[in-house]
Amino acid sequence: MSDWPDGRSDRQSGGGRGGYGRGSGSARPEGARVMRQVQRGQVPQQQPAYDDGYGDGGYGDNAGNGYDSGYNTGQVYGQPGRAGGGDGGAGYGPPTGRPARTPNWRKRIKWTAITLVTVVVVTSVVTYFWADSKLNRDVDLSKVIERPEAGDGTNYLIVGTDSRQGMSAAEKKKLHTGSAEGKRTDTMMILHVGSNGDTLVSLPRDSNVTIPSFKGAESGKLYPNTGRQTKLNAAYAEDGPELLVRTVEYNTGLHIDHYAEIGFGGFAGIVDAVGGVEMNLKEGFKDKWSGADFKAGKQTLDGQQALAYVRTRHAFAASDLQRTKNQQAFLAALAHKVASPSTVMNPFTLYPTLGAGLDSLVVDKDMSLWNLGSMFMAMKSVSGGDGKSMNMPVSGSVGGNLVWDKTKVKQLVGQFNNDEKVTVSGN
Repeated sequence: MSDWPDGRSDRQSGGGRGGYGRGSGSARPEGARVMRQVQRGQVPQQQPAYDDGYGDGGYGDNAGNGYDSGYNTGQVYGQPGRAGGGDGGAGYGPPTGRPARTPNWRKRIKWTAITLVTVVVVTSVVTYFWADSKLNRDVDLSKVIERPEAGDGTNYLIVGTDSRQGMSAAEKKKLHTGSAEGKRTDTMMILHVGSNGDTLVSLPRDSNVTIPSFKGAESGKLYPNTGRQTKLNAAYAEDGPELLVRTVEYNTGLHIDHYAEIGFGGFAGIVDAVGGVEMNLKEGFKDKWSGADFKAGKQTLDGQQALAYVRTRHAFAASDLQRTKNQQAFLAALAHKVASPSTVMNPFTLYPTLGAGLDSLVVDKDMSLWNLGSMFMAMKSVSGGDGKSMNMPVSGSVGGNLVWDKTKVKQLVGQFNNDEKVTVSGN
């Protein structure tokens, strides 16, 4: 009685060890019988004679060109030409086609970074030239005569005027500006930017000064010094920014490096563009002339309220001196807001702010955007406590005008010129 299953062939009758091995239930090994794709794409070779022994002609390890079941190499379901499964088991994939490519994340990150840097650089360059083209460089300081020697550091004369240029009747009414013709200086400050701290000094508009000899900005005519004394803001009203600079230099002995001026409308526009400026008022006050109506405590001022705040003088006993302190506090807070990341990093805030400011800002012909940025950053440092703000030292008054303390002014100017830490105190 035969021990082989019914499926064996006549070729398996040659002894217990001459077939496919004991226990096989198939006439052929499973790999050759079922997985026909093993021979796909191969040209049939002449089959060697069956050897039921263990020699070179059989299915052993030394078989020549005969069928290789793959048992001797560990490959059971391989692809043609990939002995032993090829690339670590890749033989299980389709017989043809390109292998899947893994993403090169390092290259992607590199090109993403390059693209972002390129966008930032291009945007910055375009913004720079756009902003530079909007600066109104209308003030020519070369027309100022008999100027003091320049010292260390940089001195800016910052001026706020009551100019109503470009404002509609409704805007004038809303901002309580009135409708006076021309323009006068409501705010005058000297900002010294140096290596020993930045200092902001307010010049009261009612300061008593001498109008020196000067050359007319428009006429070019030379006007001699007659010793005439008047309020400081009269210099601007008489012959504009150039005479104001000449008068400040003459009465202080300090060289003014740059000039910046803004009117009512532009000031309110900047405040609105940055979304208002937060102030903490120690006490409330009202002034029908400026439209001020404030309560004590923290509050965010919009453009209209900000203008009323910096213009108010009738609500205070020391009218002009208190107003200059309010102006210092607000302008420093405004500069801090303009230079903050929430403004600089947000194009929807930055560009309207730049547009509102640059359209209404008047500067000297040598003022660059770098100088302008330095000015704002210095004002920010003053508000942050790294600098100092003060009024021009006053020793008394004459005819209702404030008289500067000549000794303290001389000491202050000397510290500016030598770029020393300011120790002089103001009113």
